[in-house]
Amino acid sequence: MKKFVSLIILMLFLSMLAACGNSESAGGKNNDSGGSDVIKIGAIYSASGGGAPLGKSQMETVKMLVELVNENDGIDGKKIELIAYDDKSDQNEAVLSMKKLIEQDKVLAVVGGTLSGNALAMVPLAEKSKTPFIASATSKQIVKPDDNSSRDWIFKTTQSDDVVIPKILAYLKEKNLTKIAWLNVANQYGTSAHEEFNRLKGEYGIEAVIEEEFEATVDDAKAMLTRVKKSNPQAIIVWGTAQESSVITKNLHQLGMKLPIIESQGIGTKEFIELTGEAAEGVIFPAGRLIVAEQLPDNDPQKETLIKYKEDFKAKFNYDANTFGGHTWDAFYLLVNAIEKAGTDKEKIREQLENTKNFVGISGIFNFSKDNHTGLDESSLVMVQIKDGKFVIAE
Repeated sequence: MKKFVSLIILMLFLSMLAACGNSESAGGKNNDSGGSDVIKIGAIYSASGGGAPLGKSQMETVKMLVELVNENDGIDGKKIELIAYDDKSDQNEAVLSMKKLIEQDKVLAVVGGTLSGNALAMVPLAEKSKTPFIASATSKQIVKPDDNSSRDWIFKTTQSDDVVIPKILAYLKEKNLTKIAWLNVANQYGTSAHEEFNRLKGEYGIEAVIEEEFEATVDDAKAMLTRVKKSNPQAIIVWGTAQESSVITKNLHQLGMKLPIIESQGIGTKEFIELTGEAAEGVIFPAGRLIVAEQLPDNDPQKETLIKYKEDFKAKFNYDANTFGGHTWDAFYLLVNAIEKAGTDKEKIREQLENTKNFVGISGIFNFSKDNHTGLDESSLVMVQIKDGKFVIAE
């Protein structure tokens, strides 16, 4: 009988261990989000899979920042417990991770959502549970959906398509490039930008002479690009992230298409240059100021913050910080700032985020409002060019 009782106790103990899950947790004891000794914050990033060129630095950034805050006595004396999940660049994994953070881990708030599709899939869970969620993906649908569904609890730290596309169209108009070939990756990131491009191009006198899509898994797009070449554009827009865009850019180079190539902010990593090689030379794209921080004038209000993040990240991980990790820096510190001012009541945190003004971040200077849960405008972007394997401010 005693052996039977001991066996039952052992099984209960093992089941309790299993319930802890496979998350990466750091910074404090396991407790409720509003507990007395820790503040539980969730994170979901695409640290592996197709989104890893973006998500790896995001995951490493949030871990680094939690350590820095906890080393400085946390938030009002409470340490942060980070519960982080890798969604493996898969929407189903993202949803399951969000569900676990909210229902099992009982976090106070969530940062994450590397890819637009993944972030959008997580939104309904955050809204339903009234959990603040600060996303790091681009699609404007994350905070401003076409169907006008609720986004009271959703914020994001990337420039939306309705900020980025006008920046590109203004650049094209200034350079008198009016006949454009538009190419986008066939996912939420690409289609959302394509819709915005079509909505706004006429206002800038821009004509799309051809519009094409390519898969995120593309390994050769020469057939498509031969059609593009025949359309005789003055410039080409390639809308994707580093991996797939590098294939398109190399194919353009191989076909001898020596036209201005404008790409999305999704290529703003050294990995794009490494993958693309000599074909990256001359490519132009919009980006936040981080990747050209040293070229900024000393009176730029972001420069000190940008340099500090770059130095901290390089010292810890031995590779350069990028814009995508910067979006996570913004999400994390916007949340910390809100908790410092509002405490651990979720509704008060949401209200504080919505009323945040003049917050100097990595992606820009944030000014949120009830109708603007992105908080950034075109002034947060600069046009960047790749020259001699480096990022420089475009002339």
